[in-house]
Amino acid sequence: MTTETPVETPMQKALRLKQAALDARPQAPRGGKFQRQQANRIASGDSRPWGSR
Repeated sequence: MTTETPVETPMQKALRLKQAALDARPQAPRGGKFQRQQANRIASGDSRPWGSR
């Protein structure tokens, strides 16, 4: 046999299926207004309300 295909182990198959499922999930939009809002909120200290006066 000249074209040998590597046999996939059960662990490799599970990892491949898991990665495919994760990639199929909807992702947050990249760039634009949404990303600017997130950056502004984090920069303004809203994530630590006890630190502001």
